[in-house]
Amino acid sequence: MVALIRRVVPANPLRSMPPFLGAAIGVLALMMTACGNNRADTVRIDGSSTVFPISEAVAEEFSKVTDTRVNVAFSGTGGGFEKFCRGDIQVSDASRPIKQEEINACTANGITDIVELQVGIDALTIVLNPNNDWVDCLTTQQLFDIFKTDGADKWSDVDPTWPDEDIVLYYPGTDSGTFDYFVESIITKTDKNAAHRGDGTSSEDDNVLTQGVEGDKGAIGYFGFAYYEEAGGQIVAAPINSGDGCVEPTFENALSGDYKPLSRPLFIYTREKFLREKPEVLGFVKFYLDNAEALVAEVGYINIPEDLLADMQAKIEPFLP
Repeated sequence: MVALIRRVVPANPLRSMPPFLGAAIGVLALMMTACGNNRADTVRIDGSSTVFPISEAVAEEFSKVTDTRVNVAFSGTGGGFEKFCRGDIQVSDASRPIKQEEINACTANGITDIVELQVGIDALTIVLNPNNDWVDCLTTQQLFDIFKTDGADKWSDVDPTWPDEDIVLYYPGTDSGTFDYFVESIITKTDKNAAHRGDGTSSEDDNVLTQGVEGDKGAIGYFGFAYYEEAGGQIVAAPINSGDGCVEPTFENALSGDYKPLSRPLFIYTREKFLREKPEVLGFVKFYLDNAEALVAEVGYINIPEDLLADMQAKIEPFLP
Protein backbone atom coordinates (compact mmCIF):
# COMPACT_ATOMS: atom_id res chain seq x y z
CA MET A 1 0.00 0.00 0.00
CA VAL A 2 1.11 3.54 -0.70
CA ALA A 3 1.12 5.92 2.27
CA LEU A 4 2.49 9.42 2.46
CA ILE A 5 2.10 11.54 5.58
CA ARG A 6 3.90 14.87 5.83
CA ARG A 7 4.67 15.46 9.48
CA VAL A 8 5.25 19.11 10.18
CA VAL A 9 6.18 18.36 13.78
CA PRO A 10 7.69 15.09 14.98
CA ALA A 11 5.25 12.37 15.91
CA ASN A 12 5.01 11.56 19.61
CA PRO A 13 7.43 8.63 20.10
CA LEU A 14 5.34 7.39 23.03
CA ARG A 15 2.26 6.92 20.88
CA SER A 16 1.45 3.31 20.05
CA MET A 17 -1.32 1.92 17.92
CA PRO A 18 -4.47 1.50 20.06
CA PRO A 19 -6.54 -1.69 19.91
CA PHE A 20 -9.54 -0.04 18.24
CA LEU A 21 -9.10 -0.75 14.55
CA GLY A 22 -10.70 -4.17 14.05
CA ALA A 23 -14.36 -3.54 13.21
CA ALA A 24 -13.63 -0.06 11.84
CA ILE A 25 -11.13 -1.41 9.33
CA GLY A 26 -13.62 -3.97 8.03
CA VAL A 27 -16.38 -1.40 7.57
CA LEU A 28 -13.99 1.07 5.98
CA ALA A 29 -12.53 -1.47 3.58
CA LEU A 30 -16.01 -2.45 2.40
CA MET A 31 -16.97 1.17 1.95
CA MET A 32 -13.84 2.10 0.02
CA THR A 33 -14.20 -0.95 -2.22
CA ALA A 34 -17.83 -0.09 -2.90
CA CYS A 35 -16.74 3.41 -3.91
CA GLY A 36 -14.20 1.98 -6.31
CA ASN A 37 -11.20 3.48 -4.53
CA ASN A 38 -8.50 1.24 -5.95
CA ARG A 39 -5.97 3.96 -6.67
CA ALA A 40 -3.79 6.15 -4.50
CA ASP A 41 -5.92 9.28 -3.96
CA THR A 42 -4.84 12.18 -1.77
CA VAL A 43 -6.52 14.00 1.09
CA ARG A 44 -5.00 17.39 1.90
CA ILE A 45 -5.43 18.79 5.40
CA ASP A 46 -4.22 22.08 6.88
CA GLY A 47 -5.14 24.52 9.60
CA SER A 48 -4.95 24.52 13.39
CA SER A 49 -1.71 23.45 15.07
CA THR A 50 -3.85 22.46 18.06
CA VAL A 51 -5.93 19.99 16.05
CA PHE A 52 -2.87 18.87 14.06
CA PRO A 53 -1.88 16.02 16.47
CA ILE A 54 -5.36 14.49 16.19
CA SER A 55 -5.46 14.69 12.39
CA GLU A 56 -1.91 13.40 12.15
CA ALA A 57 -2.77 10.39 14.32
CA VAL A 58 -5.92 9.68 12.31
CA ALA A 59 -4.01 10.02 9.04
CA GLU A 60 -1.32 7.66 10.26
CA GLU A 61 -3.80 4.91 11.14
CA PHE A 62 -5.96 5.56 8.05
CA SER A 63 -2.97 5.11 5.76
CA LYS A 64 -2.42 1.63 7.19
CA VAL A 65 -5.75 0.37 5.84
CA THR A 66 -6.16 2.25 2.55
CA ASP A 67 -4.13 3.35 -0.47
CA THR A 68 -4.97 6.97 0.26
CA ARG A 69 -2.18 9.48 0.70
CA VAL A 70 -2.86 11.95 3.51
CA ASN A 71 -0.89 15.20 3.72
CA VAL A 72 -1.28 16.90 7.10
CA ALA A 73 0.19 20.35 7.76
CA PHE A 74 -0.60 23.36 9.90
CA SER A 75 -0.67 27.05 9.08
CA GLY A 76 -3.04 28.10 11.86
CA THR A 77 -6.82 28.02 11.89
CA GLY A 78 -7.08 31.20 9.84
CA GLY A 79 -4.50 29.98 7.35
CA GLY A 80 -6.36 26.70 6.99
CA PHE A 81 -9.65 28.44 6.25
CA GLU A 82 -7.94 30.61 3.62
CA LYS A 83 -6.72 27.48 1.83
CA PHE A 84 -10.06 25.74 2.29
CA CYS A 85 -11.97 28.67 0.80
CA ARG A 86 -9.55 28.76 -2.17
CA GLY A 87 -10.17 25.07 -2.79
CA ASP A 88 -6.57 24.08 -1.98
CA ILE A 89 -7.45 21.51 0.70
CA GLN A 90 -10.31 19.14 1.42
CA VAL A 91 -10.21 19.23 5.24
CA SER A 92 -9.54 22.25 7.45
CA ASP A 93 -8.51 21.80 11.10
CA ALA A 94 -9.84 24.51 13.41
CA SER A 95 -9.57 25.35 17.09
CA ARG A 96 -12.50 27.76 16.85
CA PRO A 97 -15.70 27.96 14.80
CA ILE A 98 -15.44 29.44 11.32
CA LYS A 99 -15.99 33.22 11.25
CA GLN A 100 -18.60 34.97 9.13
CA GLU A 101 -15.93 36.70 7.05
CA GLU A 102 -14.40 33.31 6.30
CA ILE A 103 -17.81 31.95 5.30
CA ASN A 104 -18.14 35.00 3.04
CA ALA A 105 -14.74 34.27 1.47
CA CYS A 106 -15.83 30.70 0.78
CA THR A 107 -19.14 31.89 -0.68
CA ALA A 108 -17.31 34.29 -2.99
CA ASN A 109 -15.53 31.25 -4.44
CA GLY A 110 -18.74 29.25 -4.83
CA ILE A 111 -18.21 27.18 -1.69
CA THR A 112 -21.55 27.14 0.13
CA ASP A 113 -21.73 23.53 1.33
CA ILE A 114 -19.47 23.67 4.39
CA VAL A 115 -19.75 20.81 6.88
CA GLU A 116 -18.62 21.48 10.47
CA LEU A 117 -17.68 18.50 12.65
CA GLN A 118 -16.60 18.81 16.26
CA VAL A 119 -14.01 16.16 17.08
CA GLY A 120 -12.73 17.04 20.55
CA ILE A 121 -12.38 19.48 23.42
CA ASP A 122 -9.25 21.37 24.43
CA ALA A 123 -8.18 23.08 27.64
CA LEU A 124 -6.19 26.09 26.42
CA THR A 125 -3.29 25.96 28.86
CA ILE A 126 -1.35 28.83 30.43
CA VAL A 127 2.20 27.59 30.88
CA LEU A 128 5.12 28.76 33.02
CA ASN A 129 8.75 27.86 33.47
CA PRO A 130 9.16 25.21 36.22
CA ASN A 131 11.50 27.59 38.11
CA ASN A 132 8.67 30.07 38.51
CA ASP A 133 7.97 29.62 42.25
CA TRP A 134 5.73 32.65 42.78
CA VAL A 135 2.63 31.97 40.66
CA ASP A 136 0.22 29.48 42.21
CA CYS A 137 -2.81 30.66 40.22
CA LEU A 138 -3.69 33.41 37.75
CA THR A 139 -6.94 35.31 37.55
CA THR A 140 -8.44 36.21 34.19
CA GLN A 141 -7.80 39.86 35.12
CA GLN A 142 -4.10 39.11 35.66
CA LEU A 143 -3.94 37.34 32.29
CA PHE A 144 -5.50 40.44 30.74
CA ASP A 145 -2.96 42.69 32.50
CA ILE A 146 -0.10 40.55 31.18
CA PHE A 147 -1.18 40.05 27.57
CA LYS A 148 -2.96 43.31 26.70
CA THR A 149 -1.25 45.99 24.63
CA ASP A 150 1.03 48.04 26.94
CA GLY A 151 0.55 45.38 29.60
CA ALA A 152 2.77 44.50 32.53
CA ASP A 153 6.51 44.34 31.88
CA LYS A 154 7.54 42.73 35.16
CA TRP A 155 5.90 40.14 37.36
CA SER A 156 5.84 42.67 40.21
CA ASP A 157 3.61 44.88 38.02
CA VAL A 158 0.97 42.14 38.18
CA ASP A 159 1.30 41.45 41.90
CA PRO A 160 3.63 43.51 44.11
CA THR A 161 4.48 40.40 46.15
CA TRP A 162 5.96 38.78 43.03
CA PRO A 163 9.63 39.32 42.04
CA ASP A 164 10.98 42.18 39.93
CA GLU A 165 11.54 39.74 37.03
CA ASP A 166 10.88 40.54 33.37
CA ILE A 167 7.82 38.89 31.88
CA VAL A 168 8.81 37.04 28.71
CA LEU A 169 5.88 36.27 26.43
CA TYR A 170 5.29 33.28 24.13
CA TYR A 171 2.03 32.94 22.24
CA PRO A 172 0.57 31.63 18.95
CA GLY A 173 0.64 33.65 15.74
CA THR A 174 -2.30 35.79 14.71
CA ASP A 175 -3.49 33.17 12.17
CA SER A 176 -3.96 30.72 15.02
CA GLY A 177 -7.40 29.84 16.33
CA THR A 178 -5.77 29.57 19.75
CA PHE A 179 -4.74 33.23 19.51
CA ASP A 180 -8.26 34.21 18.41
CA TYR A 181 -9.86 32.25 21.22
CA PHE A 182 -7.55 33.76 23.84
CA VAL A 183 -8.23 37.27 22.58
CA GLU A 184 -12.00 36.73 22.68
CA SER A 185 -12.00 34.92 26.04
CA ILE A 186 -9.51 37.08 27.94
CA ILE A 187 -8.68 40.34 26.16
CA THR A 188 -11.85 41.67 24.56
CA LYS A 189 -14.09 39.95 27.11
CA THR A 190 -12.39 42.07 29.78
CA ASP A 191 -12.25 45.24 27.68
CA LYS A 192 -13.89 45.28 24.25
CA ASN A 193 -11.57 48.09 23.14
CA ALA A 194 -8.36 46.33 24.19
CA ALA A 195 -5.97 44.36 21.98
CA HIS A 196 -3.39 41.60 22.42
CA ARG A 197 0.14 42.93 22.76
CA GLY A 198 2.54 42.33 19.89
CA ASP A 199 5.90 42.07 21.65
CA GLY A 200 7.38 38.76 22.78
CA THR A 201 7.66 35.62 20.63
CA SER A 202 4.78 34.41 18.49
CA SER A 203 4.76 31.25 16.39
CA GLU A 204 2.30 28.95 14.64
CA ASP A 205 4.47 26.06 15.88
CA ASP A 206 3.54 25.22 19.47
CA ASN A 207 6.81 23.33 19.88
CA VAL A 208 8.69 26.63 19.45
CA LEU A 209 6.56 28.14 22.22
CA THR A 210 7.15 25.14 24.47
CA GLN A 211 10.93 25.36 24.04
CA GLY A 212 10.86 29.10 24.72
CA VAL A 213 8.99 28.73 28.00
CA GLU A 214 11.28 25.86 29.01
CA GLY A 215 14.32 28.10 28.59
CA ASP A 216 13.35 31.26 30.49
CA LYS A 217 12.47 31.57 34.18
CA GLY A 218 10.30 34.63 33.60
CA ALA A 219 8.38 33.12 30.69
CA ILE A 220 4.65 32.71 30.29
CA GLY A 221 2.82 31.35 27.27
CA TYR A 222 -0.31 29.57 26.14
CA PHE A 223 -1.30 26.81 23.72
CA GLY A 224 -3.30 23.59 23.50
CA PHE A 225 -3.39 21.03 26.30
CA ALA A 226 -1.81 18.25 24.21
CA TYR A 227 1.42 20.21 23.76
CA TYR A 228 1.58 20.84 27.50
CA GLU A 229 1.11 17.11 28.12
CA GLU A 230 3.78 16.23 25.56
CA ALA A 231 6.31 18.55 27.23
CA GLY A 232 6.55 15.98 30.01
CA GLY A 233 7.13 18.22 33.04
CA GLN A 234 9.51 20.63 31.34
CA ILE A 235 6.88 23.33 31.81
CA VAL A 236 4.10 23.80 34.37
CA ALA A 237 0.45 24.77 33.96
CA ALA A 238 -1.07 27.64 35.90
CA PRO A 239 -4.55 27.10 37.39
CA ILE A 240 -7.01 29.81 36.32
CA ASN A 241 -9.46 31.72 38.50
CA SER A 242 -12.35 33.21 36.56
CA GLY A 243 -14.25 34.13 39.71
CA ASP A 244 -15.08 30.75 41.26
CA GLY A 245 -11.66 29.75 42.55
CA CYS A 246 -8.54 28.29 40.96
CA VAL A 247 -9.19 25.49 38.46
CA GLU A 248 -6.51 23.37 36.81
CA PRO A 249 -6.56 22.44 33.12
CA THR A 250 -7.51 18.76 33.24
CA PHE A 251 -9.61 16.38 31.15
CA GLU A 252 -12.35 16.38 33.77
CA ASN A 253 -12.45 20.16 34.25
CA ALA A 254 -12.52 20.83 30.52
CA LEU A 255 -15.29 18.33 29.87
CA SER A 256 -17.40 19.60 32.77
CA GLY A 257 -16.89 23.22 31.76
CA ASP A 258 -15.35 24.12 35.13
CA TYR A 259 -12.14 25.21 33.41
CA LYS A 260 -13.53 28.47 32.14
CA PRO A 261 -13.24 30.45 30.04
CA LEU A 262 -10.41 28.47 28.40
CA SER A 263 -12.02 25.13 27.54
CA ARG A 264 -13.02 25.11 23.86
CA PRO A 265 -14.28 22.88 21.05
CA LEU A 266 -12.01 21.49 18.31
CA PHE A 267 -13.27 21.01 14.75
CA ILE A 268 -12.60 19.73 11.29
CA TYR A 269 -14.37 21.23 8.27
CA THR A 270 -15.05 19.74 4.86
CA ARG A 271 -17.63 20.10 2.07
CA GLU A 272 -20.73 18.15 1.09
CA LYS A 273 -19.29 18.06 -2.45
CA PHE A 274 -16.21 16.21 -1.20
CA LEU A 275 -18.27 13.77 0.86
CA ARG A 276 -20.47 13.09 -2.16
CA GLU A 277 -17.86 12.96 -4.93
CA LYS A 278 -14.54 12.03 -3.28
CA PRO A 279 -14.67 8.59 -1.61
CA GLU A 280 -11.20 9.16 -0.15
CA VAL A 281 -12.48 12.21 1.77
CA LEU A 282 -15.66 10.46 2.87
CA GLY A 283 -13.62 7.46 3.99
CA PHE A 284 -11.17 9.62 5.89
CA VAL A 285 -13.88 11.65 7.66
CA LYS A 286 -15.82 8.52 8.59
CA PHE A 287 -12.65 6.91 9.90
CA TYR A 288 -11.89 10.11 11.85
CA LEU A 289 -15.26 10.07 13.63
CA ASP A 290 -15.37 6.31 14.14
CA ASN A 291 -11.97 6.36 15.88
CA ALA A 292 -12.11 9.78 17.56
CA GLU A 293 -12.81 8.30 20.98
CA ALA A 294 -9.51 6.42 20.99
CA LEU A 295 -7.26 8.86 19.13
CA VAL A 296 -8.41 12.18 20.59
CA ALA A 297 -7.63 11.03 24.11
CA GLU A 298 -4.43 9.31 23.01
CA VAL A 299 -2.85 12.51 21.72
CA GLY A 300 -3.84 14.44 24.84
CA TYR A 301 -7.25 16.04 24.28
CA ILE A 302 -10.73 15.46 25.68
CA ASN A 303 -13.40 13.36 23.97
CA ILE A 304 -16.73 14.92 23.14
CA PRO A 305 -19.77 13.31 24.83
CA GLU A 306 -21.19 10.23 23.12
CA ASP A 307 -24.43 11.93 22.11
CA LEU A 308 -22.53 14.79 20.46
CA LEU A 309 -20.29 12.32 18.63
CA ALA A 310 -23.41 10.53 17.39
CA ASP A 311 -24.70 13.86 16.08
CA MET A 312 -21.45 14.38 14.16
CA GLN A 313 -21.61 10.88 12.68
CA ALA A 314 -25.21 11.53 11.64
CA LYS A 315 -24.04 14.50 9.56
CA ILE A 316 -22.14 12.22 7.18
CA GLU A 317 -24.61 9.32 7.09
CA PRO A 318 -26.48 10.67 4.02
CA PHE A 319 -23.27 10.39 2.00
CA LEU A 320 -22.44 6.79 2.91
CA PRO A 321 -23.03 4.06 0.28
